[in-house]
Amino acid sequence: MSQSQAPNVVRHHAEHEYAEELAELAKADDRPRPPSWKLSPWAVRTYMLGGKLPSGFEVRAKYIGNAKLIEVSVTTLATDRALLLLGVPGTAKSWVSEHLAAAISGDSTLLVQGTAGTDEQALRYGWNYARLLAEGPSPAALVPSPMMRAMQEGKLARVEELTRIPSEVQDSLITLLSESTLPIFELSSEVQARRGFNVIATANNRDRGVNELSSALMRRFNTVVLPVPETLEEEVEIVRRRVADLGRALALPAEPPALEEIRRVVTLFRELRSGVTADGRTKLKSPTGSLSTAEAISVLNNGLAMAGYFGDGVLRASDLAAGLTGAVVKDPVQDRVVWQEYLQTVVKERDGWKDLYRSCKDVL
Repeated sequence: MSQSQAPNVVRHHAEHEYAEELAELAKADDRPRPPSWKLSPWAVRTYMLGGKLPSGFEVRAKYIGNAKLIEVSVTTLATDRALLLLGVPGTAKSWVSEHLAAAISGDSTLLVQGTAGTDEQALRYGWNYARLLAEGPSPAALVPSPMMRAMQEGKLARVEELTRIPSEVQDSLITLLSESTLPIFELSSEVQARRGFNVIATANNRDRGVNELSSALMRRFNTVVLPVPETLEEEVEIVRRRVADLGRALALPAEPPALEEIRRVVTLFRELRSGVTADGRTKLKSPTGSLSTAEAISVLNNGLAMAGYFGDGVLRASDLAAGLTGAVVKDPVQDRVVWQEYLQTVVKERDGWKDLYRSCKDVL
């Protein structure tokens, strides 16, 4: 059994976690497929947005939000344009990228993680230096990057946090995307992309360390902006599903959180993020952090761990307090003032939130 299929891994790749759904979709899929695609665009859309197949099999939604954004993303990948998923932190860019790759290529692992230290080798190729010294440049000494493998196999390559990669390294993508060719100068040869090759990149412009994309590179991408969830109910449902999935994966010894606890955390995050209470009556100061949906999921999972390992397994305000405070207070001076004011003017006065107020004050 491969590591990716082993039952005790922390996190399965999407193509293994949802293998049954992908197999059922493939059985029901009789529509035209672009070259090298495992599923048709219709089936990929169904996989991402959920739905019931003619057989009665229910496909769970992977993305809750505007269906048009997924449709544009899928159709982009069927053309010669690469896809750039843009948005603030925590808007499911990586999640969407992984699941699109799993549904289209059956392989979400051809990934380049962008950092300030990412160099051209990560996007092009490297060398086995022992063989290089012994034999000189040769195909056997070449170490293909995930990008090169995607070109050779006609699959999707993923580039996470593209704007964290230095600008001069980013621009090495221009030839790959415009010519679908990767020159190997040392061997006087090249790798030409097979049909089906394309790139999904993710980026945000909120974090520090952002390197703006050149206009030449931007022209190679079709940009889809993933927004924060539009409504409270939409965000609550996203958080509920992901907390349940992660709780099972981590085998947390706690009961699933009550919907009301999820609603309180999401409401708190949305209010601080927008700078106004849900009823629109009170203006608020916003903290320096993004307070994203992903952070809400993290706070609830941390609370479940507290409840399971140090409590009676039932999630309560006292289990959430430390995680909430840590999520809000990123700057120990500025954010602490914002959090104290919010607790005093909103949480303390809101019906049914007194327990949350007391617990959060205890950890400040």
